[in-house]
Amino acid sequence: MFSKVLGARHGILGILNDDFFDINQEEATELALLKTTPSSALGSVRYKLKDLTKADSDYKRILEVFKKHNVRYFLYNGGNDSMDTCNKVKSYLEANNYDCKVIGVPKTIDNDLFATDHCPGYPSAAKYIATSCMELSLDAKVYDKGSILILEIMGRNAGWLTASSYVATSKGLGPDLIYVPEVVFDLDKFTHDVTQIYNKNGNCIVAVSEGIHDKEGVFISEYANNQNTHVDMFNHIQLGGAANFLAAHIKAKTKAKVRAIEFSLLQRCAALCFPH
Repeated sequence: MFSKVLGARHGILGILNDDFFDINQEEATELALLKTTPSSALGSVRYKLKDLTKADSDYKRILEVFKKHNVRYFLYNGGNDSMDTCNKVKSYLEANNYDCKVIGVPKTIDNDLFATDHCPGYPSAAKYIATSCMELSLDAKVYDKGSILILEIMGRNAGWLTASSYVATSKGLGPDLIYVPEVVFDLDKFTHDVTQIYNKNGNCIVAVSEGIHDKEGVFISEYANNQNTHVDMFNHIQLGGAANFLAAHIKAKTKAKVRAIEFSLLQRCAALCFPH
């Protein structure tokens, strides 16, 4: 039994700022609500710890705060970047002989952490995507004139979320074509396949990962001239716009009614598909 459980406000920044929530003070009924509450109740952050060989001020501060509160177990949840933080903290604490168990909690809707089958957060997001695909499929096919829908789904380097749209095919309402980052995207083949399905069926639904890229590694979202190239602390470009580019491209080729739909934040924060 732990004598105290602390929650850091905004992740690693909360530790650096010595800014904690005392979880022991929360009512059990309040904590139970977290099971079906989306997003991060304690707050999140995009903060990258510097290379220890270049700057150690963050690491010294973390150790100072850990000693102050006698932190002996450090659990940090998130994706690949959060696991990178865990590894750096663990290495520093070990080098300074501070006894603390560092545990990375694999919680990412991308479902792309090594040795993890299903990351917490992925199933509810996948269910939202599959459900949304079924709903959009029904709506797209009610008109006398057909259309082409291009759905943009999260996934920079991993296509698990986009692939989950395939679940909708069990009801006959899934995408006709699915494109994931693991497979090089060919614009000419995309144009051919979409046109062929549209001409045959009168409708076509396409699911694409935001991180699809060509054989040179260029994101399709970057094909648009106004693509934002700003990068965060982890050197990631904020993706978005692949569906809009592809919609404009395929509309010019087919003259069909084309819509681009970006699921955006809804796929990771919509609570209606959470288990209750």
